[in-house]
Amino acid sequence: MRKSSARGLRPEGGERVLILSAGVGAGHNSAAAAIQQECARRSDIAEVQVLDVLQVSSVLYRALLGKGYFVLVEGLPWLVDWGYDMSDPPFRRRGPIDPWTRANAVPVIGAIKRFRPTAIVCTHFLPAQLLASLLLRGVTEARTAVVTTDYDFQGLWLPSAFHTLFVAREEARVELLALGLPPDRVVASGIPIARELDGAPAPLRDSTKPPMLLISAGATGGDYAVSVVRQTMHMRSSFTATIVCGHNDALRQRIEELVAPAGDRYRVLGFTKEMPQLLQRADLFVGKPGGLTASECMAAGLPMVLVNPIPGQEVRNGDYLMEQGAAVRCNTAATIGWKIDEVLREPGRLQRMQAAARRIGRPEAAANVLANTLDGPSRPLVVTRAAQKTILTASGQRVVATDLTGPSALARLIDSAAGSTVALLQAGELDNLKKRYAAPNGGMVLRRGQAHRWLPREARRLLRALLQSDKTLSVRAEGVSARPTIPPG
Repeated sequence: MRKSSARGLRPEGGERVLILSAGVGAGHNSAAAAIQQECARRSDIAEVQVLDVLQVSSVLYRALLGKGYFVLVEGLPWLVDWGYDMSDPPFRRRGPIDPWTRANAVPVIGAIKRFRPTAIVCTHFLPAQLLASLLLRGVTEARTAVVTTDYDFQGLWLPSAFHTLFVAREEARVELLALGLPPDRVVASGIPIARELDGAPAPLRDSTKPPMLLISAGATGGDYAVSVVRQTMHMRSSFTATIVCGHNDALRQRIEELVAPAGDRYRVLGFTKEMPQLLQRADLFVGKPGGLTASECMAAGLPMVLVNPIPGQEVRNGDYLMEQGAAVRCNTAATIGWKIDEVLREPGRLQRMQAAARRIGRPEAAANVLANTLDGPSRPLVVTRAAQKTILTASGQRVVATDLTGPSALARLIDSAAGSTVALLQAGELDNLKKRYAAPNGGMVLRRGQAHRWLPREARRLLRALLQSDKTLSVRAEGVSARPTIPPG
């Protein structure tokens, strides 16, 4: 494994990359597959493994987190919306991992120890939170990346220790910097998507043919697709349509019977590996705005008609796409055909939406994630529990965390040699560290030694994560500007 003090030094024998996902929907695993694909393109990576953490957990745990979520989506969408909002504040829960989750994480920890990765990429918040605890306990020195898979950032994804946090767009990065996260640890990379066409340029769409609609029912085949297809049969515009029903064979049969009288206008498919080619050939996508689906459409320059979004993240994805001019949303099934007609009939509108989609597409996201992870800081960023409390309170009160002063204000420790931020802590905690580790040059030299037993537990966790296998670490502190502090509480 690379030495933690040698920033940028490649490990002997090449990088060993472990990609951790969770099969809650198809998007997280698709992002993991895209990063795995990019690993194969790099000569400095010796081995790569992908692990769905739910597949090695207990059957009950897997059912509740995997299947249970979609049961709620179908039956109690308002509860999903409420749950999303409740878990949105950053560091709402600051204690240790609960016993049930810890027990189900044992196989994952075992896999990490056996594989001995030099880098770990997480495409779901569950393994990201687990890795934070492993970094703080000194179990691993691997570079860790947290890769979000929706356009809006949700606070649930923010762990207490990590190396690099990747978000889908610049606004999410600005939000995290306003919360106090250091700019050298947050990258607006886009959402990783596969490059099935080997980087080949998109074929020019034939303007002499009627527009092609690509109607997607999702990987599991949502029944909403029947309403969509039925509505298109009342459209006045000329078009053709390809309908992808996923793994739902019953849905495919229903739609085939529905469109049979229309002849060759409709093409009905089940699960298909042709999706990248279909995205390139289509003129307008009709379906749900999942983070991966939307990213694939934008990379292909394919605007979207949004239907049946999951409350929370998919609604927010849709808001972003509409804001950028790359999508329209149908809030009622009865207007879907009319809405698509409006897009197709207005001169130049479809072309403007296609240009907007191409503008915000990020086809190189997976490559950017890998490059920034492997070439990034070798020490993790640690956010102390006191700093987490400041961030949570500032978020709830809509105060920009970097404007705070007083003992609860945020401060940063900077690795003097590498120049990277290694800790985010409260000003009061910084004062205590200065008393013990002050150096003549005005900085601090953190040291490993017997005196650790007399330190508060949080300080011991911080030093263990930052020192890793080193005996000392030279750091300097940065404060914040003078503005009102958060009241205690």
